[in-house]
Amino acid sequence: MKLIERYIFRRATIMFLATLLPLLGIVWTTQALTNVNLVTDSGQSIFAFLKLATLILPSVVPIILPFALLIGVTQTLSVMNTDSELTVLNAAGSSRMSVIRPVIYLAVGLSVLSFVIDNFVEPYSRVAVRKMIATAHADLLSSVVQENAFRKITDGLYVQVAARRSGGVLHGIFVADSRNPNFELVYYAREGAVDEERSALVMKDGEVHRKLPDGGVSVIKFDSYAFDLTDMTRTAGEATIRAKDRDLFYLIDPDPNDPSYKRSPLAFTAELHRRLSEWTYPLLFGLIALVVSSDARSHREARVHPTISAVGAALVIRWMTFYAGNSAEDSIWFVPLMYLVPLVTGALAIRQLASNRRLDIPMTWKEKLTDLMLRLRLVRPAGVDGEQPS
Repeated sequence: MKLIERYIFRRATIMFLATLLPLLGIVWTTQALTNVNLVTDSGQSIFAFLKLATLILPSVVPIILPFALLIGVTQTLSVMNTDSELTVLNAAGSSRMSVIRPVIYLAVGLSVLSFVIDNFVEPYSRVAVRKMIATAHADLLSSVVQENAFRKITDGLYVQVAARRSGGVLHGIFVADSRNPNFELVYYAREGAVDEERSALVMKDGEVHRKLPDGGVSVIKFDSYAFDLTDMTRTAGEATIRAKDRDLFYLIDPDPNDPSYKRSPLAFTAELHRRLSEWTYPLLFGLIALVVSSDARSHREARVHPTISAVGAALVIRWMTFYAGNSAEDSIWFVPLMYLVPLVTGALAIRQLASNRRLDIPMTWKEKLTDLMLRLRLVRPAGVDGEQPS
């Protein structure tokens, strides 16, 4: 690269990182905090939370990368235009490619990085996250019973204990079970303990109240009773692997016996085409940033700020492809749209750059009418003497 190209590449990279890191931190924090209750409720350590938060990171990066590049490039070129650097380059005879080329290099590199993360790193991290969450759900049986806390184990099942003693002995056990719509069960026990081997809550010296829909209640006293939670813990301990959790090679040739594939084969097809299309977004957004901000402009020239224009266009494109990707899980006819939107947008951006055109604020209908009348010589330009020559 030439000296000026290295200069633009360095400034664009610095501005890209300055945009990426705060955005990544905000999105990463919000995603990680959604699972903090699960980690704390299951008795996991701070290291388990940090591991879970780190594994979430690869799923966030491909989404943030294109927008960070878009903002970084538009801000860099806008500042260079404000400082008259683009004007000086233009006056010195430097071609517009001196500005375009370093941005394209950066965008291509980020597209390759996005492809690697999206197809190989993110599937691994997603599977690891699901396994951690499944394990945490399975561990809830031994940690959910806390003193003087009415805790929900699953839908329709609640547990409360008055005190926990040494050796895992529980005192004052109360269990409310309304999972069966035909009756409700309420258990009271003086003491008990959690049997992790049998996945059961063993209660001693208590009674169970059974309430029927007609309002009748039957009471049965017991010396020892094991409340079975095997089905719940077995289901909680199993991680469900979906289409988004698979790598690229699996999506190309999925296992026909995969339960997830049997339930929704179009989800695997939609995910495959999403992987093959979305990795180009850094390059596409880089082209959009160049279209709106790579030409030298006068400070007095009226125009919308390049960052606003670029982000607005990028959000519309991202929404359209997101809608097409979600709709493709129900209909195969939306798959071409996933490729059509970025291809058409990229072609228009390349045409705009190749023709060396400038984006201007669209004229109103009055301005268009005035311009047409001037061309037809029906009116005189403003400021011209209206007297006819002799």
